[in-house]
Amino acid sequence: MKSIVKVAVIPNLTKKNAAETTFSVIDRLHRLGMSVMMSSQYSELFASSRIDFFDKVGELYKAADMVLTIGGDGTIIHAAYHASFYNKPLLGINTGRLGFAAELETDELDMLSRLKDGSYTIEKRMMLKIIHKGDNGEREFRAMNDAVISRGSLSRLIDIDVSLAADKGYICSYRADGLILSTPTGSSAYSLAAGGPVVEPTMKCILMTPVCSHSLFARPVVFSHHSRLEVTASCDDDTEVFLTIDGAVTVTVKKNDTLIVSESGAETEFIKLKDRTFYKVLNDKFTEKGRQL
Repeated sequence: MKSIVKVAVIPNLTKKNAAETTFSVIDRLHRLGMSVMMSSQYSELFASSRIDFFDKVGELYKAADMVLTIGGDGTIIHAAYHASFYNKPLLGINTGRLGFAAELETDELDMLSRLKDGSYTIEKRMMLKIIHKGDNGEREFRAMNDAVISRGSLSRLIDIDVSLAADKGYICSYRADGLILSTPTGSSAYSLAAGGPVVEPTMKCILMTPVCSHSLFARPVVFSHHSRLEVTASCDDDTEVFLTIDGAVTVTVKKNDTLIVSESGAETEFIKLKDRTFYKVLNDKFTEKGRQL
């Protein structure tokens, strides 16, 4: 692979040891002869003539060869959204809890040298496109992990109908707390906690996992990545329904609204520095978390 020269560093300073790790990363990148770029919101804490600061997020991502996040999985997911618009690969350094999507831990910073000499690979993962059709028109969203339809604060079940878009046929209905539509990458997140299958993240498919369905036979379903799913959700007039994208963006879904979920034309690109399988990561991360608990 080509040598990385320009690195956009995205820290989440709310995480423990994130600031300390960020200083170490910047120092290592500079010693490797690489350029460091950051958002101008960090210009005071990381003040240096050797760092290029950008006022606009889009300009930062556009100028970089890659994006390096320091934080947890949420930091990576947030960065993935912006990186996907500019086809920039991601590498995460974990200072959060599980850090399932992160490539490096804080004691593995020596491996950053592989970015300079091109000793890395790129792993591409599909994303979801979600179209919300309502009275006020259409809004389009992009998800790396999942789109979740869920009830509001009142403890009442919602009715969810799923069919193939463009009148290709009814699939099923759920009376449940919610429904998760996820990518293979998202299969190890909320979908897994709700009883969904674990899917290798380089695969292409759409997972559908009901949340606390009031049924004896409700099971997760795996669809081809070519599928376009149409979802409607209804409930009592005083019960709210929400659409949440990657745990970050929340939209109110009304009774007559329609959600169209399909594969996005964009992908998330992850930089891989280690020779390890997805299943090795899966076992190591969850075993480590179990020990911590």
